[in-house]
Amino acid sequence: MFHLMFSMPCLYAIVRFIWPMPWSLSARIVAALLLLLASQYHLYSRFSSGSVFSPEFPRVVVMLFNWAFGAILLIAVLQIIVDLGTLLTMLIRRQWLTIPPSLRYGLGTVALILAAIGVNQAVRVPPVKDIEVAIRDLPPQFDGYKILQLTDMHISRLFDEPWTRAVVQDSNKLGVDLMVVTGDLIDGSVHNRTRDVAPLRELHAPDGVYVIPGNHEYFFDNTAWMQHFVSLGMIPLANSHTLIKRDGAEFVLAGVTDVTAPRTGFPPPDLKQALSGAPKDMPIILLDHQPRNARLSADQGVALQLSGHTHGGMIRLLDQVIANANEGFVSGFYQVGGMQLYVNNGTALWPGFALRLGRPSELTRITLRRAASN
Repeated sequence: MFHLMFSMPCLYAIVRFIWPMPWSLSARIVAALLLLLASQYHLYSRFSSGSVFSPEFPRVVVMLFNWAFGAILLIAVLQIIVDLGTLLTMLIRRQWLTIPPSLRYGLGTVALILAAIGVNQAVRVPPVKDIEVAIRDLPPQFDGYKILQLTDMHISRLFDEPWTRAVVQDSNKLGVDLMVVTGDLIDGSVHNRTRDVAPLRELHAPDGVYVIPGNHEYFFDNTAWMQHFVSLGMIPLANSHTLIKRDGAEFVLAGVTDVTAPRTGFPPPDLKQALSGAPKDMPIILLDHQPRNARLSADQGVALQLSGHTHGGMIRLLDQVIANANEGFVSGFYQVGGMQLYVNNGTALWPGFALRLGRPSELTRITLRRAASN
């Protein structure tokens, strides 16, 4: 079903873009076969590692596959727009129209260029994004406190050891007090990714580096990965909390498991358990990989939830589809009851669809501020 779904744009591109071209039959067959072969990137990934989420090819090959797959998707989308426009015009004019080859050449060129731009935007080391969050009842000792959120790093053959090292170096220069990594750090087994994740050992902040699992950790042996993250100096929060202290003041930092955890036999997210024993009347910052449970978090008194998972929707307009699958949350700030939710666009994204157009990746430096009293 997965591979069939990802083949649909290719089939549409063949029928509506390639086949009407004024080429010889052999040329159209060759072009159709090339598109069909490129569209099966995820099947090749499964052959390479046993998982569509871990393509074990050289980085340049992964980039080329993403460019080709992205171009096919964009060709299909642009062709659908042209087809609908042509159909509407025919209905209005009540006459038959044909799409000129020049228009198809134009949309094909646009798709190829946009796909190249999208891959380039996806694989870069992300720039810093500074945001401020005003939190009610924040102790004055934490006014100006800085947190770096990394999320959806998807360390893989695409986001490899040099990329990870560059992200770590840039992160360490930001002068933050605390670092949090909100899931989906990896794509691949511990054996395949040991070298690529090694630079994470160099992440450092005065109050520590905390990590929660995302859904992709559960695809590749969550227990082994969380143990490996501990060996790299990170502190896991899985339905648990810690107290961040400064000059006699404190706030609660809590983390939960991913909503997909029960599918592989792990405990579901349990915020009540995570907050068990936490002091009352203290600001709570929650790490939850997916934003979909934000309303439940707000009901339990969380002041700020930091999430990822959506990759910001990756492409403008597509982001609305992603939002619908995540209770309306896809990118940036949301006010959810009395809680603020920040959905991070991601430090990277899944190497199976590595395109970004209008939804940039980010190293997110969050400065806490005291909310003004009512």
